[in-house]
Amino acid sequence: MRFNKKKFIYLISPQKIDKTFYHHLAHVLNQKKVSLFQLRLKRGSFRKKLIIGKKIKKICKEFKVKFLVNDNVHLAKKLNADGCHLGQSDMDIHKARKLIGNKIIGITCHNSIKLAKTALKNKADYIAFGAFYSTSTKKTKYKPSLKILKKVRKITKTPIIAIGGINSNNYKKLLLNKANLLAISGYIWKNKKLKPIEAIKKLR
Repeated sequence: MRFNKKKFIYLISPQKIDKTFYHHLAHVLNQKKVSLFQLRLKRGSFRKKLIIGKKIKKICKEFKVKFLVNDNVHLAKKLNADGCHLGQSDMDIHKARKLIGNKIIGITCHNSIKLAKTALKNKADYIAFGAFYSTSTKKTKYKPSLKILKKVRKITKTPIIAIGGINSNNYKKLLLNKANLLAISGYIWKNKKLKPIEAIKKLR
């Protein structure tokens, strides 16, 4: 999996999606900085997630952004998404492969090189580390140092995703320390000072 360096953002959806979201998403993706978009909905019925997912997938396709589903491999399959993201307590990567075939599968590795090596052995398409900075989006137990990115880069060319509290003040540090993509959610969708389009424009 290769990425355009200008498209360094892995955008994650907010937990609640209202009617205005789709309009904002189109404007954000039109900035041509997003490579992957992840639908991350913890609540709601499968049917509701399916309806939302279909709308988002259409917008992603229009702007040539890969559309992934968080945790739910069955939802990813039903939506014919470009792939899914798996946490350590989610479905085993081998089972996921049987369900969705040769699609993108990324794995959460927290702050652990051991978990990263296991994910690489299992042929994950990308490995994600975090939370690097404090975040209100998700409760986090793990806090890797920036050094882990350089250490992992020495053992693999597989794309590395950095996640957790990333904003316009700290994102460059992560890119300089060998992260390929930055997973961002709250800075875009829950920013109290900037609208989504204004927030993404600050990430150059």
